[in-house]
Amino acid sequence: MAAHLNVFLPVLLVFMAISSGPKLSESARTFTIINNCKETVWPAVTPGESFNGGGFMLKPGQSIIFTAPVSWSGRIWGRTGCNFDNKNGNTSCQTGDCGGTLKCGASGKTPATLAEFTLAALDFYDVSLVDGFNLPMVVTPLNGTGNCSVSGCDGDLRSSCPSVLSVKENGKTVGCRSACDVFNTDEYCCRGVFGNPVTCKPTYYSKMFKGACPTAYSYAYDDPTSIFTCSGTDYVVSFCSNRKQPVCTYHNHKLVCSTNGSKGLNSMRWTVMLALMVMINLWIYF
Repeated sequence: MAAHLNVFLPVLLVFMAISSGPKLSESARTFTIINNCKETVWPAVTPGESFNGGGFMLKPGQSIIFTAPVSWSGRIWGRTGCNFDNKNGNTSCQTGDCGGTLKCGASGKTPATLAEFTLAALDFYDVSLVDGFNLPMVVTPLNGTGNCSVSGCDGDLRSSCPSVLSVKENGKTVGCRSACDVFNTDEYCCRGVFGNPVTCKPTYYSKMFKGACPTAYSYAYDDPTSIFTCSGTDYVVSFCSNRKQPVCTYHNHKLVCSTNGSKGLNSMRWTVMLALMVMINLWIYF
């Protein structure tokens, strides 16, 4: 009997370790930021203490990894058309600029696609077009539990932006402003008598944004289909990526990849559990 128990205990311990899942909900989150665009992007992060001071450059195909504490709450966006090497001191970005500096200490200039995070035991995250659009952006949670849906906007609104909202540089549309930014009325900005979910309704322009980006915030009270939760997850924030495109990050010194967020990893976990159960049954049989 003792021999049988010695064989069974290691298997049981492995089973319990796998089924218990990761414990990151109480420690930290890994953020992998990827530039899949054909142009250079200068990601900005506020607050950015854990993210290289809040700003850095990613050439096409480049990526970078950071670790943020669970207490972190902030936003990530991409800047385009930046020039930080001007000897005359006239440094700026065409979109998403934050005072002409590489490392951002405050919010960027609109229009800018935003990824927003509030980290805790249960994380909240979203991609917002409330401040306009400048780059396709997708947020993919990996290795987490809960809803853990992919969020973001993988369509390029610059190509279909109405002329009244478009921001142009040298004849090219580089961003699409929000209706609130352009018209500055209570109705478009969800303020005054429109400052609540009952009276603030989708407008023609926010519906256009929503049609192109169904899982992104299109106006201030677009919560039901735009904000997501996940526990103990890592995040991949990618520019110019398809929402169904496979993404990878490093987790516990191992490369972890998935095509649909953490669900793929959960399926793998259950497969391993099933294999262990078969091993236990074979051990009992023999």
